[in-house]
Amino acid sequence: MVHGWIILDKPLELGSTQAVSAVKRNMREAGFNMKLKGGIKVGHGGTLDPLASGVLPIALGEATKLTGRMLEADKTYAFTVRFGEETDTLDAEGAVIATSAVRPSREEVEAVLARFTGPIEQVPPAYSALKVDGRRAYDLARAGEEVTLATRAVTIFDLKLERFDAQEGATLLASVSKGTYIRSLARDIAQALGSCGTVTMLRRIKAGPFDLSQAISLDKLNQIGKGAPLEQILLPLEAGLDDIPAIDLDPEQARAVRQGRVLTGLHLEDGLHWAREHDIPVALVQITGGDARVVRGFNLTDVAE
Repeated sequence: MVHGWIILDKPLELGSTQAVSAVKRNMREAGFNMKLKGGIKVGHGGTLDPLASGVLPIALGEATKLTGRMLEADKTYAFTVRFGEETDTLDAEGAVIATSAVRPSREEVEAVLARFTGPIEQVPPAYSALKVDGRRAYDLARAGEEVTLATRAVTIFDLKLERFDAQEGATLLASVSKGTYIRSLARDIAQALGSCGTVTMLRRIKAGPFDLSQAISLDKLNQIGKGAPLEQILLPLEAGLDDIPAIDLDPEQARAVRQGRVLTGLHLEDGLHWAREHDIPVALVQITGGDARVVRGFNLTDVAE
């Protein structure tokens, strides 16, 4: 079995599900068992739109148990807002629904960013995967139906101007909490500047503990199907846990955790930790008042019981 992460630098026009399929195809061609029953599980840690590029964590084996954590993780994006037009999708794919002659200056853009830093409220795009009465918002929007989405609270941890061009617009760098829609952020920034705007470039440069320095191209992924060693691109399962502290277990403690028992009397701070035995991940555990309770166990078959 294979357990770990492939961090893909997802190219434009490739969907997240297609990226997972590309991993499965290459591994199948390399001789790995990818059958639905008994094969290696594969999943992605957070959807990335076809018109966006960048960091897409893809989990294999027991690492798929961490994809939920990845969905909850903070992320960082670079994006360009072109002022003067707003589309129905808030990106270059949509039809223009509003125009403005106002073109803000670099100084005006920089001055407004503080208003969008910290906890903010935003309305998600009508063209999003959120559900309205059981149907996807983008399906309703494409059918010409009016879409009304509730305002949501998100946090913009950091927002700064990276580049400004009078014609191309403003390129910004944003570190954001889960649930943040960059297209909505771009729309709201443009409106605050008395204009309207559309995202013309969106690139995810960090997702949880993973960033572009760990990402591989689709071409390099395709080399696996041609015989390149998987080890060249596979990160260990614990790479997805770099943002939380580790606990070292002795063999007796590790056995207890694998059996789902509570460890007591630990002198550790409350919070989520990952427990390991000789650097082998055993489980995610929640520490509360010195007690460690299993949140998610890892069934790594190369660990002797």
